[in-house]
Amino acid sequence: MQSNELERQKLWKRAESLCPVSKTLDIIGDKWSMLIIRDLLAGKRYYNEFLSSYEGISTNILAARLKAFVEHGLVERVVDSSGQGQGRAGKNAYELTNKGKDLYPVLHAIAFWGLEHIEGTAMLVDAERFTINQVDK
Repeated sequence: MQSNELERQKLWKRAESLCPVSKTLDIIGDKWSMLIIRDLLAGKRYYNEFLSSYEGISTNILAARLKAFVEHGLVERVVDSSGQGQGRAGKNAYELTNKGKDLYPVLHAIAFWGLEHIEGTAMLVDAERFTINQVDK
């Protein structure tokens, strides 16, 4: 009987989790992912803009996260034909999809939790701009 229980536990460990929290964290559950989402919500669109963020993400991590976001439908890579953004016409830009924009309340909650519970934190963007109503879909 104990052998069957051990076998069941082994199978359970190998089975893929159906938990939505687990599945979501598989996609956005690391520090860099949420910081890239933060930067996209703040208006950054270009690879070098993400690299210039204070936290100092490495190029290989940034490239991997952006690729994963595109694959999961959170971000789309577009060619900037507007010519805006310091002469970047024809260069790749990244934009949140509606699915990606749906992460705004999650990031908002994390930010305000940090402000409330972690000493020394501060909003580095205009708090008025950082409201749920500001994310257009």
